[in-house]
Amino acid sequence: MKTEIYKLTLGTPEKFVPSRFAPAQKVPVMEISAKDAPEIKFSVSRRGCRIVFPLSQTARIYGFGLQLKAFNHRGNKITCRVNADPRSASGDSHAPVPFFVTDEGWGMYVDTARNAVFQCGSELNTGSAANEPENGESRVMNSTGELYAARTSASSVMTIEIPVAEGADLYFFRGERIVDIVSAYNMLSGGGCMPPMWGLGNFYRCCGQFGEDQVLETAAQFRSLALPCDILGLEPGWQSRSYSCSYVWSERFPHHREMLKKLTGQGFHVNLWEHAFVNPASPVHDSLVPYSGDYLVWNGLVPDFSLDEASDIFAGYHKELCDEGITGFKLDECDGSDFTGGWSFPDCAAFPSGMDGEQYHHLFGTLYCRTIMKALGEKRTLSEVRNMGALAASYPFVLYSDLYDFGDFLTGTVNAGFSGLLWAPELRHAESSDELIRRLQLTAFSAQSLVNAWYLDKMPWLDINATDAVRKIFETRMRFLPYLYTAFCDYHKNGKPPVRALVCDYPDAADISDEYLFGDILVAPIAPGETGRTVKLPEGEWYGFFDGKRCSGGEHYTETAGVPLYVRAGTIIPVAEPVQCVSPDTVFDITLRAFGDCTDAVCRLADDGGLTDKAACRVITLRLGKGTVTAGRYRITGGAVLDTV
Repeated sequence: MKTEIYKLTLGTPEKFVPSRFAPAQKVPVMEISAKDAPEIKFSVSRRGCRIVFPLSQTARIYGFGLQLKAFNHRGNKITCRVNADPRSASGDSHAPVPFFVTDEGWGMYVDTARNAVFQCGSELNTGSAANEPENGESRVMNSTGELYAARTSASSVMTIEIPVAEGADLYFFRGERIVDIVSAYNMLSGGGCMPPMWGLGNFYRCCGQFGEDQVLETAAQFRSLALPCDILGLEPGWQSRSYSCSYVWSERFPHHREMLKKLTGQGFHVNLWEHAFVNPASPVHDSLVPYSGDYLVWNGLVPDFSLDEASDIFAGYHKELCDEGITGFKLDECDGSDFTGGWSFPDCAAFPSGMDGEQYHHLFGTLYCRTIMKALGEKRTLSEVRNMGALAASYPFVLYSDLYDFGDFLTGTVNAGFSGLLWAPELRHAESSDELIRRLQLTAFSAQSLVNAWYLDKMPWLDINATDAVRKIFETRMRFLPYLYTAFCDYHKNGKPPVRALVCDYPDAADISDEYLFGDILVAPIAPGETGRTVKLPEGEWYGFFDGKRCSGGEHYTETAGVPLYVRAGTIIPVAEPVQCVSPDTVFDITLRAFGDCTDAVCRLADDGGLTDKAACRVITLRLGKGTVTAGRYRITGGAVLDTV
């Protein structure tokens, strides 16, 4: 079944919506009218607009952006509101997205930049309540959880409220599997991002108090300890002003150009922390005054990046940093929070484009990313951002959070792929070597292998004698680098998320919320403090990646110091010898590993040099073979090249 997308315009949509700023869609969309969808009820009131349509009694609902507190949203009230450090499964998020998908072959995107509310299973008064099951029953509940548990009636509906708006465009997706629907949504967004291969290597953010000598010492320590690392991040201390930002090198870095050259010579890329609140001391401050909102944050301007004037001024200055050798940025605090002091601009703020603060909160992060991409030009990156919104899959930025619960981080890893988002369950500190290793295992099998030591004056594994274990995990990340890069190529070309929930591909995994797919490899992380876990495998034949043990679908208990990985029977996985870092000249030594009968199986490797957006994503198709072949940047043992496209 081919995935189909239908667009339905209800009422009068607002001017400022995500689709206005999104890249060109790469998938066909069929427009329909209200008469083609009579089951969808639409109305407008002083509150805004309301959209109501039937919801089956059994449908599970996934998505709504980066959700850290819940997996299946059936029965929940989800408010898509930008909020750092969410406390519950209310919909508040660093990156809320008004897109959801069901396990019944359909999904929906609502094109709005408002705090839209989704009642995922409310009940309409149809006049037939007496006929509902259990209507006459009376029983005592034993807990508040049981009392308020979602119970679905035959009159169950999805109710969507969009404040202020008098209409919206709905995009209705129909497909065979969740992965097909999510892929179509990502192609509606312009396709997934294509990072450079080095961007998928290990990433270490240095202490914010470090100066250039300490940064160089950190780089030397990575190389002397043989810890693979491609990117070093500099935190607020690199700037002369940071809350708000000047974007000017501080006195801690008197010879920053020479430092950047040394780091580049050692194989490191450098990423700079910042936020978009512009300090009066910044060289771009005065130029941005006419193009900024009417509220300050930390005494800094809030540029309206929807305006070319503001975006060009900001990007033009940042291009100078890129020309010095900077290859990425960490775009912090473009979300705001009701839970950590309410420090951002209010929803009633006014921006010169005509947007209000509520709309700009939803678009701020994505527009900020778009502005930074102007500065980078044709250089690829895999950077960081703390807010993204709808239709943002094409931007090579990874989300993160100041929260630090392992369960939240695992839930975010599982959920982000439903909505065209990338997520980094970063390692910061750890109380024990066990906690550090378990956290780092999750990080290594995510979109971005990130250690954020911004408040630590030394590497967090040094004082707990975990350096050897960390090296092994970092090397494991590098072994999977070509495989992950190929998964990103698929994301770019076809929209298939490189990291995603099991239910995307396997319908019988509809309730598995603590395992996920890394490419097509099943990952089942073990929580800190635990020595093992029960792994639930979808139907079929599987093999343990490390031990080669054959397993059938169902529950299996495993104990291991490593991370449980499983591969579907009939799969070939390319595994690389680890390197310390990725350069344009790097050639990977690849061994093809076969799991089960792979007589007719093939595997793919993406190779395009990985430097600029203009480089075409070349895919090499391989089968099992004898001897060694060379293709692009790969030297492959045990394989034969079938095709290169």
